[in-house]
Amino acid sequence: MRVLISSVSSDSHTWNLVYLQLLLEELGHQTVNLGACVPESLLVQEALSERPDLVVISSVNGHGHQQGGSYVRAVHEHLPGLPVVIGGKLGTRGDGNADYIADLLDQGFSGVFVGEDAIPEFVRHLEHLDALVAA
Repeated sequence: MRVLISSVSSDSHTWNLVYLQLLLEELGHQTVNLGACVPESLLVQEALSERPDLVVISSVNGHGHQQGGSYVRAVHEHLPGLPVVIGGKLGTRGDGNADYIADLLDQGFSGVFVGEDAIPEFVRHLEHLDALVAA
């Protein structure tokens, strides 16, 4: 699969994005890493240009739940049905960050990954998407 990796505009962290890029590439996927502090307009522009099979948004500053919804809506406005997932530290509630999952799924994300099982769940989600893309 071709995967577009991004953060939200308020998140200047990059280690999470590099980690995801390396993980995805190790699993055999092609990646385009947009880096930190990505505006919605750039994410949409790159999604239209790259035509990825998946968009991954990672946030560790605690604002992913606040900004993520507008990002997925912007992508789906131009590329309806494109799988978009979000994960990381989506809020500042610690274990309470799981409270954001249902709302983010309702806003259009095909997957939301938080907590200590986030990476194994993300990898299982990738395997499922990979099977759909290959079919």
